Amino acid sequence: MAQPQTNVDEVVQAIAAETNTPTETVSKIYADTLANYKTDARVFDYMPLLVAKKVRDTLRHSTSRKN
Repeated sequence: MAQPQTNVDEVVQAIAAETNTPTETVSKIYADTLANYKTDARVFDYMPLLVAKKVRDTLRHSTSRKN
């Protein structure tokens, strides 16, 4: 059974709203993280979920350092 296609724009918008980060910044981090994950991946089914989690964690960690 095929996995539903993830709408990257919706994910980026959601992360931007959750983390109070500009959409352009989130989009760049998402694209960079996805590229890094794809280089070593053998299974791609959960890639969007894992990338979104990593981006959220990265942004939360960077904002906690600023405070």
